[in-house]
This record gives sequence, C-alpha cells and structure tokens, in this order.
Amino acid sequence: MSHTLGIRQAQKQKTRQALLDAALQLLEEQSLSSLGLREVTRAVGVAPTAFYRHFRDMADLGVALVEEALDSLHTTLVALLAATGDGKDDGEERIAATVELIVAYVRTHPAHVRFIAREQHGGVQAVRSAIGDQLALFAQEVKDQFAGEPDSAGWDEDDLLMLARMYVDHMVMTASSLLEAAPGTEQRVAVGARRQLRLLSLGRHHWLDER
Repeated sequence: MSHTLGIRQAQKQKTRQALLDAALQLLEEQSLSSLGLREVTRAVGVAPTAFYRHFRDMADLGVALVEEALDSLHTTLVALLAATGDGKDDGEERIAATVELIVAYVRTHPAHVRFIAREQHGGVQAVRSAIGDQLALFAQEVKDQFAGEPDSAGWDEDDLLMLARMYVDHMVMTASSLLEAAPGTEQRVAVGARRQLRLLSLGRHHWLDER
C-alpha cells in the first residue's frame, strides 16, 4: 500500500513540476497576467481540471515559480558570504565571487531571471508580494551574515539592513542587466557590477567615520 502511495506521490510531483516548467517556458514571451490556465495544461498534455490538484489558480502557480527561482539562490549566496567574510582581502574576493555567482545563475536560469524581472512590477499582486517577501528574506539573511563580520562593528541594525538591501537590489539589477546584455557585452556588465560593489564596500568601511 505504501509503495503504491509512493508511486502516486512521485507522479503527482512530476506533473506539478511539468506544469511549472511549461508555464515558465510560455512566460518567455508574455506576462503571467496574460497566460491562461488552458495554455499551460495543453502544453503538459493534461486536462484543465488536473491543474487544480496542484495549484489554486495561476497566481498560486506564479508564487511557486518565485520560490523555485529564488530559494536556491538564497542558500548559495549566504554560503558565499560566509566563506568570504573574514575581511582579509578588503572585499575583493567577495566582490569577484558574488558577480561570478550572478553571471553563472543568469546563464543557467535565464527563464527564471526573466520571470522575476518582469513580474516584480507585474500585474499579479500575489506574485509581486511573493517576490517582495523573498527579497526581504534575502536581505535579512545577508544582514545577519554582515552582522557577525569585523567591518560591522558599531553599526546599528537599521543601517545593516539598509546595506543588505542595497546588496540584494544590486544583485537583482545586475542579473537583469546581464539578461538584457547584447552578445559579447556580458564581460562589460560584469566589470561594471564589480565596480559598483567595490563602491558599496568602500562606503561600508567609512560609514562610521563621521560619527
């Protein structure tokens, strides 16, 4: 009995992922607000009624795509920050590694990046809110990492969160710029992103100078 249930659960998960993958592919050319449920189920080859076994509506599917797009990036970035947070290299290792991470993510997940960039200010409120919540969580995780580093001595909580939000906003902006970069200009975007992060790093080092 448990074996049968396991097979059914695996099949259910497979269908759910197929719906997510089909929606993401269809969203390459349109916004979520214009995408129809029947388009997605037709692409997967299931009946429209099967959709409701996995998602309440298209907004619910969009929220699931947000989580899929950003969850793994959270873990990877926080691990990177932890590995480069000893302050021994004046931030250069962290700057280079962060930009390399963004470049690699855009190369391997262009559809996810495009979806987030488009829907962050799109017409589906539940998805906008989900993106905002995920980025706020992202900023909190970055802030918590920054809080334990030598360069943060004397900083208050609000200023640390402000810095973390700037860091996260920069990542989103860089990913969008890389996605839209003309062929052959990716390196130029990456160089610009590193310079911008270096400016943030310099500002961090001198933030308390006038206090």
